[in-house]
Amino acid sequence: MSAAAMGQAKVDLPTPASVMVRAGSENFPVASRMLPRRVREHLLALYGFARLVDELGDAGATGAGGDGVGGSPDKLAALDWLEGELECVYAGEARHPLLVRLQGTVRVCALPREPFLRLIEANRLDQRVARYDTWEQLLGYCHLSADPVGELVLGVFGSATPERVALSDRICTALQLVEHWQDVAEDLRAGRIYLPAEDLVRFGCTERDLDQPVAAWRVKGLIAFEVARTRELLGEGASLVGTLRGRERLAVAAFVSGADAALGAIERAGYDVLAGPPRAGHARRAAALVRTLAATGMRAQ
Repeated sequence: MSAAAMGQAKVDLPTPASVMVRAGSENFPVASRMLPRRVREHLLALYGFARLVDELGDAGATGAGGDGVGGSPDKLAALDWLEGELECVYAGEARHPLLVRLQGTVRVCALPREPFLRLIEANRLDQRVARYDTWEQLLGYCHLSADPVGELVLGVFGSATPERVALSDRICTALQLVEHWQDVAEDLRAGRIYLPAEDLVRFGCTERDLDQPVAAWRVKGLIAFEVARTRELLGEGASLVGTLRGRERLAVAAFVSGADAALGAIERAGYDVLAGPPRAGHARRAAALVRTLAATGMRAQ
């Protein structure tokens, strides 16, 4: 989409600074200082793209309290523009500063288009869908919204074998899920529920219960169930750490431990996520990293 067309669609592009500002508040280290500077720069380029996609396809497009069907034309136009700009990245003709930065990473690391396109498609899906009936449907969404990031990170490391990508998918899905469990109240205010409808029924919860403190005991049981199977998923992917070497092993261990620490924060809060998102502090995250390193039989190198 041309700049003129973007203007007609009244889409405001975020500044690079506004996109990158959240890097320090994620459950995982975006670009760990344990990695070489050139690798950190590539990881920050990936993060910048992923955050730009999220900014353009912001979840608020569905409208609070709505059913999520029929997204904002402006948001959809912005995502169409971004897909066109991704083609410019691969042609060496990027223009937006974040995409110029990504262009160098794509070239040096020989990264494929498909994971980037999945991230865009996930945000298109956000314009149409605000509820998930089943666990399998939610995992399908995570395959678009989260798993591509891990594949691209492995691409930066030069380690993206099919076996490693399959393990990475489990880790990335777990990271995405724990964010959903932390942010139940925030997502509800945006008109969005990621807890599968079949699980709400299983625990005798309604959507209204997610905004009612008097129903917290039912919601806590539901969250405990989701945390347990998210932990199982994370455990299935954690063996990825042992397939890598050196500082890259430590970096992936930090992703795993970030999810572990976040799940622990929910557990320590008694699974009460309605009062606000439980977060793990630096000390808890450091302890989780030590546990992850010990569990995967590796030493810091």
